[in-house]
Amino acid sequence: MKNYLSIFLIFFLFYSCIPLRVAPSIKDYKIVKGKKFRRSLPKKTVYVFEDPKEANEFYDYVNIKFDLEDFSVDVDVPFYVNNRKYAFSFYEVEIPDKTINLIPVVADALLSRADMDPVFDEIHETRKGNFYIAMEVYDELGNDILLENSSDKKQVIQYLSNLKNEYLNTHNYNEVVFKN
Repeated sequence: MKNYLSIFLIFFLFYSCIPLRVAPSIKDYKIVKGKKFRRSLPKKTVYVFEDPKEANEFYDYVNIKFDLEDFSVDVDVPFYVNNRKYAFSFYEVEIPDKTINLIPVVADALLSRADMDPVFDEIHETRKGNFYIAMEVYDELGNDILLENSSDKKQVIQYLSNLKNEYLNTHNYNEVVFKN
C-alpha cells in the first residue's frame, strides 16, 4: 500500500499542472481560415505569425513603413505585387495558455477542511499570453488573395514573409523609412 501511495504522490507532484488550453506554436507562418484560428477573426484566409514584441509594435511598424500618419493603419494598407494593387488588414491576437495548478487546489481544500480560509485561491489557474499577428490580403474587388486558387498567392506570401522578417529584425522603425 505504501508503494502505491508513494507512486501516486510522485505522479501527483510531476503532473500537478493540467493544461486546459495550449496556444499553437508557429515556427515561421501559417495560412489558415481566420475563424478557425481565433473566433474573433474574419472568415477570410489569414497569414499568421507569432509576435514576440510588445503590443502595438506591429501597428507602429506598419504606420511608419507605409507612411500612414495614424490613419487606417490596421485596415486597407496598400501594397503592390507584380504591378497589381493589393491591400492587407491585420489583427493582433492573444491566445493564452491556461493550466490548473493542482497543488494549490489541494492545499486550499485541506485548509478548508481544517476550518481555515483558503490561501492559494488566486493561483488555482495560470495564464500565459501568446501573441500573434493575423493578416488578411485582398485585391481591389475584395477577393481573398490567400485562397488556394489565387494566381498571385505565392508572390503575396513571399511579400508578407519579407514584411514579417523586416518587422521582427528591426528595432528602430524609423530605419524602414530609409529602406523604402
